Amino acid sequence: MADEPQRHRIEVACPECGHTQLEPALVVSTQCRACRANFKVLDGKGVVRAKTITRLAKPRKDGDSEPTHLVAKKQTALAPPNSEIKAPQSFLMRLLRPIKPSREISCFNCSHTFIANGEAQSSQCPKCSGYISLLDYSITGHWNRRVQTRGNVVIQKNATVSGVSLSCHDLTVLGGLAGSVDCSGDLIIRSHGKIIGTVHCKNLRVEKGARVEFLNPVTADTAYIDGQVRGQISCTGTVTLEKRAQLHGLVRTSSFIVKPGAKHTGTVEMLTTPANPDH
Repeated sequence: MADEPQRHRIEVACPECGHTQLEPALVVSTQCRACRANFKVLDGKGVVRAKTITRLAKPRKDGDSEPTHLVAKKQTALAPPNSEIKAPQSFLMRLLRPIKPSREISCFNCSHTFIANGEAQSSQCPKCSGYISLLDYSITGHWNRRVQTRGNVVIQKNATVSGVSLSCHDLTVLGGLAGSVDCSGDLIIRSHGKIIGTVHCKNLRVEKGARVEFLNPVTADTAYIDGQVRGQISCTGTVTLEKRAQLHGLVRTSSFIVKPGAKHTGTVEMLTTPANPDH
């Protein structure tokens, strides 16, 4: 979106602070990149979002009786401790579904990082105005469409993803995967099979009982292996083999931990941190 023609973009002024910015021609709402205020866009103009209106009651005369809804509220407030009073639905919803905290995400187009609302389903990069999906996916059948989101993806048991790339935050593999992976969070593997595409992730986790073969090199910050892995792994951080884990292939890492009972077959190349020129 950063390189789309100028004719597909319009200039919108923030109704709060007056800051002007370029937005896609079909935009319906956005956030001011100066004051961070959220506002709607109607007919190409920024409009303040509607706010809740509080209705004021008319003054009650001395002879008027008290409204029934106010009497009910007073009776509820003065009810004895053993009375059954239903909790507000919003309170119950907060208990059953806690509010997700805000988190840091990065733009797919320009790699700019910023904080997004944890409850949002999409966001817009404040730098290049690129659209970013925050939806979670649960794949249950055969899937052959590209996925690009900063939400989480789960490939369920008996599901298969083939011939496409998956870009997401956390990816959990319970079924089959034959495509490329780019995770800003964890890649968790709990199944058997071959992964034919390239793999980039922050943390690689091959859990107990899983057997996987990577046909292309895996690039990660850290790797935790508790199953059987065949392939080339390159980590800037630590590679850990748990008890009875097996790893066949080249390992490039700055720290390699092999616990008793684990087995590694192949070459290990230890990465060194560049020396500090001031010392």
